[in-house]
Amino acid sequence: MHGHGADYKDLVVFLAAAGVIVPLVNRLKISPVLGFLAAGVVLGPDGLARFSGALPWLSWITIREPGQLAQLSELGVAFLLFMIGLELSWERLRAMRRLVFGLGMMQVLACSVVLAGGFMLMGQSLAGAAVLGMGLALSSTAVVMPVLAERGRLKGTVGRSTFAILLAQDLSVAPILITVTVLAALAQQGGGLDLDPAVLGRALFTLAPAAIGLGLLILLGRVVLRPMFRSVAKARKVDQGGELFVAASLLVVVGAGLAAQASGLSMSIGALVAGVLLAETEFRREVEISIEPFKGLLLGVFFVGVGLGLDLDAVAANPWGVIGLAAAITVVKTGVIFILARLWGLAARPALETALVLAPAGEFAFVVFATGLVEGVAPSALTSTVALSATLSIFSIPFLAMLGQRLTRRPRLEAAAMPDEIELPQQADGAVVIVGFGRVGRLIGEMLKVHDQAFIAVDADPGIVAAGRRDGYDVFYGDAGRAEMLLRCGVQTTRALVVTMDAPGKVDEVVRTARQLRDDLILIARARDDQHAARLYALGVTDAVPETTEASLQLAENTLVDLGVPMGLVLASIHERRDQFRQVFQAAVSDQRRDRPMRAFRVSQNRTRTRLE
Repeated sequence: MHGHGADYKDLVVFLAAAGVIVPLVNRLKISPVLGFLAAGVVLGPDGLARFSGALPWLSWITIREPGQLAQLSELGVAFLLFMIGLELSWERLRAMRRLVFGLGMMQVLACSVVLAGGFMLMGQSLAGAAVLGMGLALSSTAVVMPVLAERGRLKGTVGRSTFAILLAQDLSVAPILITVTVLAALAQQGGGLDLDPAVLGRALFTLAPAAIGLGLLILLGRVVLRPMFRSVAKARKVDQGGELFVAASLLVVVGAGLAAQASGLSMSIGALVAGVLLAETEFRREVEISIEPFKGLLLGVFFVGVGLGLDLDAVAANPWGVIGLAAAITVVKTGVIFILARLWGLAARPALETALVLAPAGEFAFVVFATGLVEGVAPSALTSTVALSATLSIFSIPFLAMLGQRLTRRPRLEAAAMPDEIELPQQADGAVVIVGFGRVGRLIGEMLKVHDQAFIAVDADPGIVAAGRRDGYDVFYGDAGRAEMLLRCGVQTTRALVVTMDAPGKVDEVVRTARQLRDDLILIARARDDQHAARLYALGVTDAVPETTEASLQLAENTLVDLGVPMGLVLASIHERRDQFRQVFQAAVSDQRRDRPMRAFRVSQNRTRTRLE
């Protein structure tokens, strides 16, 4: 194949796989992760591509050069870590420190030691066994997190403990690579345990750029991110959509990843730090929505890449050895992680599910193996077999997740013996959501705070959002007329949604979207007048407050009383007019909601009765 079109052929094949194979496996109720993995195997050099010599047309529907997708694959993992970071904050990280730096780091250490011991029993040297053990001790963040998300397991004990361990593993990649360098220095000295301090110092000194780079990344992020997104929010016009936020979000992910790589860290760590920094800002929800489609597609590239890396010929040459080694790795890690999780307070079944999803190898294993080969401390023949077994074990993650969930099907076991660090409720769970935080929305928020009712607010004006956050309120920037934004704000768990905006069309849009997402939601909306209120009741609001109508009635009441009209006659006429409006609203309510009591003007009625008394 020649010409410029051939340069994009593999990318077109991947997009075709994403558009055809994944929807097909979804229809068959199979994990999309498995769909991408299978697509990589079938469309790769060891799949249909091997027959392209006899059938030249196959070259147009297969991937011959996996390297073309490698950079996109790395971006997919970075986007995943960025999204994970958006769900965190420095406070949550501090609260999880016992799990991350206790359970997580102990898992890396214990699995490395046990696996290295197994390879030494197989006749490997200390240095070679250590490299293989450390590589296999790591799990696959890129596969485990999406699989748990598909099965709805991220918010419970299993999801949080799994994430804590994966975070510790990601943080340990740089120290592991430094350790490989030290082991190489030991091997060069004949395998002795006495290491030249100068050699050790040079190895450890390579950590300095990583530490400096991480510090600069955090500092720049705190200084630059909020002003940058605030500027984007102000510049974005209503009819432009979210392309400016998409561009800014892509810049943050890629820029932070490249900065981390330049300082010796992984691209994923840079993206994670950027996500954590953005989680502290009011633009967190809008960024999540902007990034979500790219994350899913680029992760698909990663999964296809894993499938492409499966050498079927090597598996066929030694099937029992490769499969047996993959099973042994999984069993050993399951046992070690289960024991550690129990020691850290998890109940037996959540601990087992956590161990099962983390038992297979991860994508960073190949980075460690490659470094070990370059340093000359990893035996090439065995390392290739171990890498093949690691790839097979990654394929088993969706099946192990399904097995683990079946073992923990009873929900009451999920909460048993849950450590305090894991019980970190999502910010919007059960909280009232206020859409629009101007004068009306802020007053509602203040009254909710007086009565100890938790709430978060959403507003599309960056100035209002910034002012609200300065005053200590949880206000986020975003368009609440989008279903994605309401879902990010917790519409499925909120006790009530209050729409306070003064733009009738936008109020209608938010009400319509919210009601489609949740039929039983308490939905209270600000209406312009009685006609707008009737339209909102037709859309399904629980209560609508027509501001001009109520203000007019109140002004009329005060005017008549001040003119000397008897109070009783005034109140009777006001009540009569309210009844007329109430009948109009009742007529606008759909048949399915006719049995709900009408509560329009109830506050004003109570105030009127108080004045009469």
